[in-house]
Order: sequence, then structure tokens, then C-alpha cells
Amino acid sequence: MAMHYQPRTIAFHCELLHPAVQPDVAAIQRLHNRLFQSGEPAYRNFAVTHEGAVLSNPVARPGAASHAAFLADRFRFAEEHTALTVEDFAERVHAIASNVVQEVGIQVFTAQVVTVRTLVNPRHFRDGRGFLRQGLLGLDSEPEEFGRPANGLGLRLVFPPTPQHPNAFAVRVESIPQDPRSLFLENIGTFPPLPIARGLDAVREHVAQTYAFAVSNVLRFLARFDAPEPAEEA
Repeated sequence: MAMHYQPRTIAFHCELLHPAVQPDVAAIQRLHNRLFQSGEPAYRNFAVTHEGAVLSNPVARPGAASHAAFLADRFRFAEEHTALTVEDFAERVHAIASNVVQEVGIQVFTAQVVTVRTLVNPRHFRDGRGFLRQGLLGLDSEPEEFGRPANGLGLRLVFPPTPQHPNAFAVRVESIPQDPRSLFLENIGTFPPLPIARGLDAVREHVAQTYAFAVSNVLRFLARFDAPEPAEEA
């Protein structure tokens, strides 16, 4: 059922947390130089802030972002409103993180947090708010208890770790006042510690798992409630 939808992913975020150390700005600059020598740098710009070093790409679209920040207690990657696919983002995080840990000597990532945000249109409802109110929440009309109409509706689902799935997922599904036709979907995956000695393939896999849960599991769940509106059946 999820295949009937066409999700439009608008943001990827990934944080790799590690024990606090003094940010090694020189190491990131050396990495930046190597990226340029390769001929196809993942990031074109290098800057130093009061928090640490930042690699980034120029963006033209308002609200867009493409950067990796190396702070005292984490690596932070962000792609917002860029053309990067989930495969490209996962590979970029893996490649850059693998290079940085060799430079700075980090032994463990204490957690990985991946955030995926996407938009999708309901198939049988004219707008996302109507789907949430009638299809998902089963409200025939505006709740009278609040004394005013709600401009937005949403649902939050939390999936804690289990023996079979050691990570957690936190899902949000919301209407968008600025884009009534769409639904906003967010999935945040939190993954357990990863010793660097084991390799960083899991970093790439965790990005893929978080994305798949959003565009497969969550959309299959929403499809159960995405039936024709009552007014259309009459």
C-alpha cells in the first residue's frame, strides 16, 4: 500500500555522539584539503566557529542547508531541501565520519541519531488536515471542548528498543497550515553505542533503516485510514 504514495523527502539529519574532546579544527582542515585534492569534494567550504569546524556547501534556495559540523561531543550532518538521495546521504556520513575518526582518534560513538523528514499527499482526502481529523482520528467535526477551531492536527508514535530491535523510533505525522494538501512525516531513529573498532558500516545502515521506517512502515499504517471521504461516498 505504501507504494501508492510518492513521498518527497525534505531533510536528512544525522548526529554521531562521542565522548567530549576539544574539537580538532586542524584535522578537519586537513580532511577538507584532501577532499579538494580528490576532485569531487563532498563539501566545498571550510569554516571555524566558536563550537568547532564546519564543512558546507553553498545553497541558493531559502531554508536549504548542506553541512557537517564537528563539535566537542558530536559530528552533526544536515541536508535540507537539497537533491541528495538517502543513499547519497548515508554514504556521505559514512565516508566523512570514517575519515574524521582516523584523524582525531575517537574510539566510540556513544549514540547515533538520524532524522528523516518527508511530505506526502493523502490519496483519498483533499487535504492533510481532513485526513488526520476524519480518517485517522475519526473526528466528525471540530472538537467543541476547545472553543475554537484547530489550525493543525497531528499524531506522535514512540517505538522503544526491544530485544529484536535495539534502536528507538519516534514518529510524527502532522498537517501543514502552509501546505494544506500535504502531510508532514518525521521519523527520528536513535541507535545504541558503536565502537569504532567494529567499523562504521552500521552508520550507513542506520540512515537507511530510519528512512525505510518512515516511507514504508509509517505509510503502510497511514494507508489503512486513507479511504474515500464519507462525503465522496454519498
